[in-house]
Amino acid sequence: MKREIIRLEDVYKIYEMGENKVYALSGINLSVKESEFLVVLGPSGSGKSTMMNLIGCLDTPTKGRIFLDEYNISHLGESELAQIRGRKIGFIFQQFNLIPSLTAKENIILPMSFQTFSEEEQEKKALELLKLVQLEGRQNHYPKQLSGGEQQRIAIARSLVNDPEVILADEPTGNLDSKTGQIVLDFLEKLHKNGKTIVVVTHDMSVALKYAERICWIKDGKIEKVEKRKK
Repeated sequence: MKREIIRLEDVYKIYEMGENKVYALSGINLSVKESEFLVVLGPSGSGKSTMMNLIGCLDTPTKGRIFLDEYNISHLGESELAQIRGRKIGFIFQQFNLIPSLTAKENIILPMSFQTFSEEEQEKKALELLKLVQLEGRQNHYPKQLSGGEQQRIAIARSLVNDPEVILADEPTGNLDSKTGQIVLDFLEKLHKNGKTIVVVTHDMSVALKYAERICWIKDGKIEKVEKRKK
């Protein structure tokens, strides 16, 4: 029986816009099991990225509870959330979110600087990950000197630097051509086969059908259904 890493219980995210309330999420119940490949599928504005931010400890719910390894993280402060996500969760964003003034190697090292790693450990891990994503020859290049696919692979390496259990990817192929996007998705599948828990947020049905063990369909801030698939 696979253990439950993340659980959302009756989660709401409500934004106040003047006198109006906007329900980005309404009563979400979802669990994420260890070493599964879950795809959250929905159109633009469905609430899927908001849900990813909550799963990833980037935000807290207005109502409801979120558990990470059975620990209630729903009302933790930012510094506590930052420590938890630094250890447990790696992020891959559509916009890559690399720091323009840092080299590829320095971008990978950045998350380690908030943990207790020596400079020697940081250097060693960054070089290992550059080799893993086949970009060891680009370690001293800045983001503007890299192609979109290379930037996304650096972002993947950065997401792995603290050896997190869970990799969250928000539209990871959204800014890539189809061939490069396929390379990125195949790499995520490889990480999954090596035991990582992968959660991909996307509007692309083909990604869900090819890679997902489970598909969570979300629309208008509510989960319509969760479908288990055979791979």
